[in-house]
Amino acid sequence: MFTGIIETLATVNKIEAEGTNIHFTFSSGITHELKVDQSVSHNGVCLTVTKIVNTLYTVTAIQETLMKTNLGALKPGDEVNLERCMSANGRFDGHIVQGHVDTTALCTQVKDLNGSYEFSFTYDKNINHITVEKGSITVNGVSLTVVNSDVCSFSVCIIPYTFENTNFKNIIKGSKVNLEFDIVGKYVAKLMANR
Repeated sequence: MFTGIIETLATVNKIEAEGTNIHFTFSSGITHELKVDQSVSHNGVCLTVTKIVNTLYTVTAIQETLMKTNLGALKPGDEVNLERCMSANGRFDGHIVQGHVDTTALCTQVKDLNGSYEFSFTYDKNINHITVEKGSITVNGVSLTVVNSDVCSFSVCIIPYTFENTNFKNIIKGSKVNLEFDIVGKYVAKLMANR
């Protein structure tokens, strides 16, 4: 379980394919605090640490993960948003994030609002998920509030701190991002569809 509050960035150091799996090796300022078998969110994708060597650690993404996320497009030097799982005795600052990406979206516009930034995204209309204005959405693992919501599109506004301390600073028009829709909204939508 995660909150969508990004702790730091990790940089892709090495990518190795093995069958349909990909092993990603990252460097991060918190590697020394990680342990093997720990769940860590990478751009919103919950992955298990399988190996740690000095400042580097490795995780594995299976084919299902690679098909539904933007991880397959990573290359050495790319940055990902990093969050360790939520501590049971900690504050709950974001919203309930499972680390289970639903789909990807494309950035359609980035606006500098002279004090904040507005990012607009569109996603596949065949995905049966919705956003609502002032509801929660997770973009590349970042817990955000929806500003504008339409069928298969939405926008979010972020403060300069989020822009500078996540990989939002690298998102431009045409960038592919990971989306995890609000779990409460997903359950309500499923219940309503079954009526």
